Amino acid sequence: MGDQEALRKIITTLAVKNEEIQNFIYSLKQMMQNVEANSSRAQEDLEGEFQSLYALLDELKDEMLMKIKQDRASRTYELQAQLAACAKALESSEELLEAANQALGTANHHDFPQAAKQIKDSVTMAPAFRLSLKAKVSDNMSHLMVDFAQERRLLQALAFLPVPSTPEIDLAESLVADNCVTLAWRMPDEDSKIDHYVLEYRRTNFEGPPRAKEDQPWMVVEGIKGTEYTLSGLKFDMKYMNFRVRACNKAVAGEFSEPVTLETRAFMFRLDASTCHQNLRVEELSVEWDATGGKVQDVKVREKDGKGRTASPANSPARVVQSPKRMPSGRGGRDRFTAESYTVLGDTLIDGDDHYWEVRYDRDSKAFGVGVAYRSLGKFDQLGKTSASWCLHLNNWLQVSFSAKHANKAKVLDVPVPDCIGVYCNFHEGFLSFYNARTKQLLHTFKAKFTQPVLPAFTVWCGSFHVSSGLQVPSAVKCLQKRNSTASSSNASLP
Repeated sequence: MGDQEALRKIITTLAVKNEEIQNFIYSLKQMMQNVEANSSRAQEDLEGEFQSLYALLDELKDEMLMKIKQDRASRTYELQAQLAACAKALESSEELLEAANQALGTANHHDFPQAAKQIKDSVTMAPAFRLSLKAKVSDNMSHLMVDFAQERRLLQALAFLPVPSTPEIDLAESLVADNCVTLAWRMPDEDSKIDHYVLEYRRTNFEGPPRAKEDQPWMVVEGIKGTEYTLSGLKFDMKYMNFRVRACNKAVAGEFSEPVTLETRAFMFRLDASTCHQNLRVEELSVEWDATGGKVQDVKVREKDGKGRTASPANSPARVVQSPKRMPSGRGGRDRFTAESYTVLGDTLIDGDDHYWEVRYDRDSKAFGVGVAYRSLGKFDQLGKTSASWCLHLNNWLQVSFSAKHANKAKVLDVPVPDCIGVYCNFHEGFLSFYNARTKQLLHTFKAKFTQPVLPAFTVWCGSFHVSSGLQVPSAVKCLQKRNSTASSSNASLP
């Protein structure tokens, strides 16, 4: 039995090895086919490039020959015209010379004075004395000579394109701000053959050099002409981003640069669907008020077990999505917001630093509110009605009002109501500011002393809204908050 088992193992090993060799043979044959196809393509490209070069040289040759012919024809015409004029002047001069000699032979004749005067007048007007004896054009054609020694050296230096060098990312010139990343790099040597660059990036939660295996795929940006590129409108839903870049010429791409990791610090949270009001339907970061939400839930529960108990969070129509490093869901069904507290909270506690997020709401909503609240906010409590929450509240029901609310006190805001509101919270300094997210106009600032961590808080009645998280504090907001922290704002906190 032992020999049979050993022989089976040998057979299995041989079968595996045979399969490996067969696969390798197939791979070699495929590579031979690829070599044939790629070399044929390279040969065709090379012949095409040389034919293009020949055509260009022939075109330049024809143009330069035409220039020589035109210059020769022009000079020949000028010289022939001047030659004809000289021949005519010479003929006239010879006639005058003969006439003068004849007149001189009759010097004793009484008509001699008159003849001499006529000859003198004719000589004065003769073309020979008005003719320039300097050639109008030169016979020198040196301006049409050529010296292609430099071009010949360039042609002799023609070679296959080299593989581009590897770029080096310049971290000192790279910047992460306003949910944008500007990445800069440089080449170790100047290379005029580079046509463009390719940038790749991916999100990660791991600091340091990029790992070989990562859940997130590399995203590609091609056709970059310069040595700097800005990625804008990013959502920083992870802590870091990896970057790498490579140079490309017309034929081949070089190696990727050494990857770098940049921190993308931002406030990332999701909505806590397990504790929101049953009339609020939560999908990711979108919320819609549903008048039948609670009733439908009760019907489903009754149909399931025939009991008249209140629906638990596990059975809620709102979807529960737990974020990494988020607030544990410690509330029971009895703590779900109810009655007229149409509230939903974020799932990430704010207990330090500064944070920013935005919310865009449906203008047809009858009521909408955004702010922060302690986790201990009562299930019947409406935002701004107790000391545990701060918010901006828009009421479109019966009479329109836009106000800042805290501890059941309201301050009417005399500012245009934006459709997208930015929220800034600096926990340690106690600032809670609201901005027009598009123009960064300051709407209102609460100056509070938070006694416990807070959560993003929202409320809506007969409407909907969408939250944008993973945002950095905008530079404009940072500047305004710095000014706000050193001077009392006209939009002071509620008394």
